[in-house]
Amino acid sequence: KELGQAMEWKSSLAVLRCLQQRNLEMNVYLAAASIMICRRMSAWSQAVHILRETADSSVEPNSITYSAALSACEKGEQWVQALQLFREMAVNRVERNTIT
Repeated sequence: KELGQAMEWKSSLAVLRCLQQRNLEMNVYLAAASIMICRRMSAWSQAVHILRETADSSVEPNSITYSAALSACEKGEQWVQALQLFREMAVNRVERNTIT
């Protein structure tokens, strides 16, 4: 089971890399889905990394991507990182909702 989960996580990241290499359009839904896969794998640092890569691309992180990253940090018990992301949302004027 763990091997299958690790392969799913790596496959998700491979899709992101492929998109970047081919200069295909990244979108918030693909980013959020990848972040949620990282959450399921308890890979909170990779989830935050994907959020950062999204911000570096032409896609502005929104409440969907931030919520996914916050959820990954929560699952990984990374409260300091979660609070940092929450503050970042305010600085970047990302609308917070009942999920965040």
